[in-house]
Amino acid sequence: MTSASPTPEVLPTTRTSTMAIVSLIAGIVGLTLLPIIGSIAAVVTGYMARKEIAASAGAITGNGMALAGLIMGWIGVVLSVVGLCIACFLVVLLPAGIIGNANQFGAILQGLLFV
Repeated sequence: MTSASPTPEVLPTTRTSTMAIVSLIAGIVGLTLLPIIGSIAAVVTGYMARKEIAASAGAITGNGMALAGLIMGWIGVVLSVVGLCIACFLVVLLPAGIIGNANQFGAILQGLLFV
């Protein structure tokens, strides 16, 4: 008695976008170790990954990772810009007395920063 061996089912192969993984990692790095460089890399690779995923017609996955990298990247960019504005305000404008009646606060701040 012979029995037919079952034919293995062929599943469509999908792969995760490498750019989506890079975007996610760069977003995490942008919020922790390298704020400006990592965040910009996360935004750029996130948009590239989403374009690649959309063009693949389902053959490439990872849209969630690309979106998470994009969101973290933009948060990092915004926080970097806000931080640079605050640093400019505190280090340059206040001690120089450019802002009216800020000389006393600027002297105190200059004493704290450059002790």
